[in-house]
Amino acid sequence: MPGFDAPLPAGHFIAGRYVPDDAVIDVISPSTGAKIGAIPRGDASVVDMAVKAAHAARAASNWGGITPRDRLKAMHAWADLIEQEAERLAWLEAICSSRPMSQAKTGDVTVTADQIRFFAEFADKEGGALVPTSDAAFGYIADEPYGVVGAITPWNFPISMAGWKLGPALAAGNAVVLKPSEMTPYSTLYLAELSVRAGIPAGLINVVLGDGPVTGTAITGHPQIDKVSFTGSTRAGSAIMENIARTGIKPMTLELGGKSPMVVFADADLDLAAECLDKGIMPNAGQFCVAGSRILVEESIADALAERLTNRFARYTPADTLADTLAADAGFSPIISSGQLARIDSIVQASVSQGADLLCGGKAFDREGSYYQPTLITGVTQDNPAVTEEIFGPVATFQTFKGEDEAMAMAAHQTYGLAAGLFTRDLSRALRLSRRIEAGTIWVNRYGRSRDHILPTGGWKASGLGKDLGREAYLANRRSKSVLIDL
Repeated sequence: MPGFDAPLPAGHFIAGRYVPDDAVIDVISPSTGAKIGAIPRGDASVVDMAVKAAHAARAASNWGGITPRDRLKAMHAWADLIEQEAERLAWLEAICSSRPMSQAKTGDVTVTADQIRFFAEFADKEGGALVPTSDAAFGYIADEPYGVVGAITPWNFPISMAGWKLGPALAAGNAVVLKPSEMTPYSTLYLAELSVRAGIPAGLINVVLGDGPVTGTAITGHPQIDKVSFTGSTRAGSAIMENIARTGIKPMTLELGGKSPMVVFADADLDLAAECLDKGIMPNAGQFCVAGSRILVEESIADALAERLTNRFARYTPADTLADTLAADAGFSPIISSGQLARIDSIVQASVSQGADLLCGGKAFDREGSYYQPTLITGVTQDNPAVTEEIFGPVATFQTFKGEDEAMAMAAHQTYGLAAGLFTRDLSRALRLSRRIEAGTIWVNRYGRSRDHILPTGGWKASGLGKDLGREAYLANRRSKSVLIDL
């Protein structure tokens, strides 16, 4: 297994090589607060270099025009290398996020390879369409790649989020300029390096390091970026939309924030529901966009379910040291930064000050690093900050309802509509309420995606525009052209 002295990727990755730049942003371990390394803040000139490299690589390789099967083969070779280098990729993921390395290796890295293979298969299986016309004309719809896609990924699942962007974009014939989060950059850099080693032409994947205000703004506003794909907060997504509108119209895919409800009816399997509610908020310490942070329970089973949940939440403890993050059985994940830890606690305390009660948790763990206790809040109204705000931590509210109509009224969020969970043995109810919930993804008697890449993900309302994953993500990376020829 790699150790802490293994070299970290250095600089931006542009045109198939590392490009040095002044390292001005520190990368901090959330489990200890110690500095791991430092990265540059790519400005508009660096972004322009990457965009030019992307266009040049597409032209030289004819990536969008070669036999689609050749794109497929190159991407499968890349997936092979990702699996072979799983240990290294997982280590690079774990040292930045302090998530258990075992989770990153068996989960994120494996899923990323699966995603690359999944999207590669679309390359030679999706195309245009012949349309009916009169005998005197010939009409068809042609699909073509956009050219260069600008992608920005978040810090919570760096490598798998990069796979979400890179897989469909490359399979569709595009090149990519990608900015990973400045807090978790290293696994994405190595992922790009592996693509060149696998035979994908250098320059088709370029990684520019930096922050949102400088580097992200330069990417989304660059006139030769043909499409933008972003995963992150609703606030940042709004800023991206504004920048695109100000600098030039282009299509975008935005997967943004969420405040997802998990609705449990009295006829549900309570043990299954408790397990799913636990898994819906506690992985990665609640730092994922589809986290089920609003638990809605039918009154008659509220006490029994609350007891099951508080017992489950009490089992979580942090890893003792950063080194334990690399162990097979590392503990609870930390919050990504001290600033985010303070934000989580401020929302919890504001909720309590407005009349809420704590069933468990409600403060940081008393230890080194940015760890917050699993927290369950009850006695909240619909305007309580714990209900309205996306907390992005191991914090869930617990509310009760009396019937379907009240449950649906409480499930509807004034801002978000990313995902939702329903727990009931009544299939008719499940189908009926799945239609009523305003969210892009509904899970019934489960919570979470697993490895079903065929199902697209994306939100309603302020939770986003467009879809990631699924056939929809591939099609979102191609544009159509209508052709009519008189014979």
